[in-house]
Amino acid sequence: MTEDRTKELAKAGTKKGGKEVSNRELKSDVFTTLFSKPENAAKLYTALSGEEAAPEEIRITTLDGVLFLARKNDLGFTVKGRMLVISEHQSTVNENMPLRSVLYYGRTMEKLLQDRNLYREKRLPIPTPEFYMFYNGRKEMPEEKVLKLSDGYIAKTQEPMLELKVKLININLPTGHRLLQECLPLYEYSWFIERIRTYLQGGDMDRDTAVTLAVQDSVREGIFADFVREHGTEVQNMLYTQFNMDDALEVRYEEGVEDGMERGMERGERRLLVHQVCGKLQMGEAPEKIAADLLTDREEIDRICRAYEECGPEEAAVLAKLEE
Repeated sequence: MTEDRTKELAKAGTKKGGKEVSNRELKSDVFTTLFSKPENAAKLYTALSGEEAAPEEIRITTLDGVLFLARKNDLGFTVKGRMLVISEHQSTVNENMPLRSVLYYGRTMEKLLQDRNLYREKRLPIPTPEFYMFYNGRKEMPEEKVLKLSDGYIAKTQEPMLELKVKLININLPTGHRLLQECLPLYEYSWFIERIRTYLQGGDMDRDTAVTLAVQDSVREGIFADFVREHGTEVQNMLYTQFNMDDALEVRYEEGVEDGMERGMERGERRLLVHQVCGKLQMGEAPEKIAADLLTDREEIDRICRAYEECGPEEAAVLAKLEE
């Protein structure tokens, strides 16, 4: 799939009243808009930490257009001496989230500290960071998983001097994750997305109709209704963009089979995966554990393992074998 085609698909959802909406105008998607409300962010924090928080303690620190350009699906806020960065994903899980989170954290700290002197001797107090990825996609994922920055390091060390962990939480309604029970806004959001997907499962309904029916259901059943009423048709505009962009990314990813890998990773991503798998094989890890750790299809891991057995631990040889 070409880059131009991906942009066309992404652009399909960025229309408002027949006029294209720029990235700057688009601002946020439904998830970010919902939890940018201090009262909802406070409820989410309480569910994550078990510690009560009041809306007035929330300070939103979300940055503009950092993780994705086509839509803002990341949320940042500080509360009780902590800084939470949360990203929502509905397409394929991005293994580079820890690396992206490092960049996000750096920019956020620049924003928080502003002109304060970093070179003075007295230690500056900074909020404790926490990073989460809320997965709401269609592919099977564990209820929880931790992604680590060090998984991508070329040189492995026992205790890396820089580590960043991102906690993946599957918020799909069928998982029944405790957060869905303890945070009503999150439950209602997941219910709403699940309702759209239910309408789409039959294959005989277009996305616009599915979104419209889900909005009607929301108002009729009183679930997610306050948000829908408050934002009106803007909800549908945000959802059109959200689903179109996620589909564009996923289709582009899957159609990359022409490049030699079944899930269509670009060469750099493929090289990184080969590096990770080879390192784990040298440590004696089993293919099924590697697949679980890296959130990658077992078939793909097995393919790399076979190349490893044939070519030995040399990563370049393994990569060349995969590209034959």
